[in-house]
Parts: sequence; C-alpha cells; structure tokens
Amino acid sequence: MKIIEAMKKVKDLQRKADDLKEKVAKHCADLDCETPTYPDQRREVSGWIQSVEDIYKEIEHLRVSIQKTNIETDVTIELGGKFVTKKIAQWIHRRRDLAKAQEGIWRALTDKGLKETSVVQLTPNSPQSFVKKRLYFDPSERDKKIELYRSEPSIIDSTLEIINATTELIVI
Repeated sequence: MKIIEAMKKVKDLQRKADDLKEKVAKHCADLDCETPTYPDQRREVSGWIQSVEDIYKEIEHLRVSIQKTNIETDVTIELGGKFVTKKIAQWIHRRRDLAKAQEGIWRALTDKGLKETSVVQLTPNSPQSFVKKRLYFDPSERDKKIELYRSEPSIIDSTLEIINATTELIVI
C-alpha cells in the first residue's frame, strides 16, 4: 500500500466510524411504546459499537505506519539551486510553518522607513551635514531568501504528492 492510499483509507474509515456513531446515537434508546427498528436492536447497537472500535484500531495502525514511513523515508528536493535531503516528516514541518517562519525573519529586515536628509547644526558657523541611513544587511540576499522561503511550501507540496503516490507504506 502506498502512503496516499493509507491516507485516503484513514479518511474513509473515519467517515464510516462517523456514520456508525450516528446510527448508534439514533437507535441506542427508544420508548417501550415504539416499535424497534431492528428485530434485535440491542445486538445491532452493540455490533455497531464494536465496528467503530475496530475501525479506530485500524486508523491507529495506519496512522502510526504513515508516521513511521514519514520518519524513515528520505526525500531530496531542489531548493534555490541546491539539493536538500530530509525525511518526509521534516519536509512536512517545513511546509506546515517553518519555511514561513524563516521567511518572516528575512522580511523583518527593512530600512524602517528612515530618510536620508540634510541637517543644520544649531551652533553658529557649523557646517551643514548629510545624514545617511545604514543597513546592517544585504538587501539582495534578503530578497533572495524571501523568495526562496516563499516558494518552498509549493515545491514541497508538489514533491510530496509524488512521494506519497509512489512510496510504499512501512507497516508496523
């Protein structure tokens, strides 16, 4: 089974469990003046509950297998002209929030709206001076890093779509 198949199976199993929970909620009790929907309604409800318990065991098994696969499988992605190899789990975290966080630190580098200006000294016979702004970073490097980190999530997405469709699940 491929990773994507396991992910889709988890989603389908969750839907089935939700459907069964609705049935349990609908048929778990009635008034004695009502006709039960099923000949042995107690057995039906009990069977649905057991089915949900079994489904959750299968979901747990699949999720842990997906995690194990994500922890153990290396994936190489080209970012900014360099090939970077990380585990699938690491790429997921980069995609989730770390690339954006790194983009944020580079976006914090600005000229703070400072204006270069001429200043006249208040003492007599003082020369007029020119105040320049100083940047403690390279704007070109900042722009490259911002673009790198901004594009990283979509690059990760497209690569992991392929990896999820082609990588066999490591079953626990």
